[in-house]
Amino acid sequence: MISRLKSSASPLAFVSVLLAMSLAWQHAVAAADRALSIPVQITHAENFDPFPSPDGKKLVFISMLSSREQLFPMNADGSNIVQLTRDDADHEDPAWSPDGTKIAFVLITKDRHSIAIMGADGRNVEVLTPPDQNTIHPNWSADSKRVIYCTNDDLVPPKKNSADINAVELATKKIMRLITGGINTYGSWSPDMKHIAFRKIIGDENSEVFVANGDGSNPRNLTNNPFFDGWPAWSPDARTIAFASNRRGHGYQIFVMHADGANVRLVANTEGRGTAPRWSPDGKTIYFTNCIAKDYGTDCEILMARLDSYPLSLVPGF
Repeated sequence: MISRLKSSASPLAFVSVLLAMSLAWQHAVAAADRALSIPVQITHAENFDPFPSPDGKKLVFISMLSSREQLFPMNADGSNIVQLTRDDADHEDPAWSPDGTKIAFVLITKDRHSIAIMGADGRNVEVLTPPDQNTIHPNWSADSKRVIYCTNDDLVPPKKNSADINAVELATKKIMRLITGGINTYGSWSPDMKHIAFRKIIGDENSEVFVANGDGSNPRNLTNNPFFDGWPAWSPDARTIAFASNRRGHGYQIFVMHADGANVRLVANTEGRGTAPRWSPDGKTIYFTNCIAKDYGTDCEILMARLDSYPLSLVPGF
């Protein structure tokens, strides 16, 4: 009698286990899709690509002025805006140096895209890359002595061409190739300089976030899915990466994940095209650009989202 009861209970137990596993999976999917924050818009004109100062008090960003992309700093709350650049060129991808003294950016003239730096006050502009290169997406080494950047992947748009990730020394202008082979953009060293995060475009319909060792060796795919993932940005403790993706099926949103690709979470449920996330120095806020088609063009604004519920813990063994 006891044996028969055990036998008849086994299928029920199996079904119960399957049900529990299904509910757990659905809960995990729902949690991953639940936004961590409600974004706050902090600008109200055509503004984009914010980058915080190392003390977290200011942001440098791009604003459209007389059909030119000019650079402006402002307080982190959007107040006290000051114009830095005033020439007849476009200026993109501003990045504040870790020591706070310089800003790297892309200087766009009629002939080429160049990586340039200037003082945080807008003075002493210096071009770092040679005139035979078209270069984009600068970022900094932790000691503020090198700028990492990539060669332009949009020389013959809409077709993409191969793009490498390089680094240039400020003192000597010596260039070192770090990542090559394919279309590699948006490279950045982790704050501890142990790794490089970057975007690699794979085929015509896919883009992934990769990470490599600090010297460019051992690249590996972190996101590994059929959607467009890119624009990676390291958290100040090098344990988390923010990125943008269209994996929710409408527009682009900002996500975060552990530095090994685990625990992907949606940061903010935005409409339009949310890209280029940047962390505040305390790791509690992400600034990003959100563009929405509006009237006869595209309206881009700077948004911020606080991260109070995401576990920014160390990934064991990374």
